[in-house]
Amino acid sequence: MKNINIKALACELNLSVSTISKVFHDSYEISDHTKQRVLETAARLNYVPNPYASSLRGRKSKNIGVVIPEVADSFFSLAINGIESVAKEKGYHVLICLTHESFENEKNILKEFQGGRVDGVLMSVSRETSHSDHINDLISNGLPLIFFDRVCEDVQTAKITTDDFESGYNATEHLILQGCSKIAFLGISKSLSISGKRLEGYLNALADYELKADKKNIILCTNDAKHNYTAIKKILQQKNKPTGIVASVEKLTTPVYKVCEMLKLKIPKDVKVVCFSNLDTAAILNPSLTTITQPAFEMGKTAATILFKALEKTNFNLTGESLVIPSALVVRNSSS
Repeated sequence: MKNINIKALACELNLSVSTISKVFHDSYEISDHTKQRVLETAARLNYVPNPYASSLRGRKSKNIGVVIPEVADSFFSLAINGIESVAKEKGYHVLICLTHESFENEKNILKEFQGGRVDGVLMSVSRETSHSDHINDLISNGLPLIFFDRVCEDVQTAKITTDDFESGYNATEHLILQGCSKIAFLGISKSLSISGKRLEGYLNALADYELKADKKNIILCTNDAKHNYTAIKKILQQKNKPTGIVASVEKLTTPVYKVCEMLKLKIPKDVKVVCFSNLDTAAILNPSLTTITQPAFEMGKTAATILFKALEKTNFNLTGESLVIPSALVVRNSSS
């Protein structure tokens, strides 16, 4: 639903624009009854106050918004560096907003952006995001939005991703070739496209090598570290435990290593591990970690470059700008 402006809201309520403005500034001149009436109607009609309107007057904010789940993951840190390398050159500031994997946080951030705070948005959706109405609302209000890494497939815009299916396949195939016949997959979401594609690659590799996929060994992890630790511990305490693990996101590395230490399982002798990760410290972990390393900096830089094309060119077609940048399997001691 496209947002209405203050004039349309005033007309709907048969009030003056100045009265509406005073309500949103919580003026003592306006009665509580009128304030409640205005706020309820504003919420129903999806009116978003623009605190920047008086100063912008049609000018650009010179800000771009970056919406990501977290910054602890080294992928996002590197992607931000790529984004900022382009934004700085263009004279723009980068506003980084964290959803903390919350769909509600994500919706609120995008709604705030509709008030004129940013000129465009780069986004990687939360693990809870299952539909895209809030994203389409933002785009329909004239703000260009580009996905990187985590995308909503049904939104018509540019998507900068990596080869998640192939990477999931390559990680699993590598473990199979190292002698693993029972391999666990640690995912993070049923709805995220990256998680689904990585799982699909894992399943296809097992099928190609005529290995049976066991549902018990496909674990849906969450944003709760204790839950993840317990789930990983449970599968590694099975009588016929997995001899290999594919972890689909970086933050699952720590619980895998901690559980193996607690259970006195040797990596890679007892269980071999491959993780999607861009950690600089992967090479100095004990044992060093085999990774699927994503082109994080390049993905951020590419997404930002396309966003600025959209900001600089009228009627720029974002739907034709999607790009897949391959990841790399880096073999280290945790799997060989």
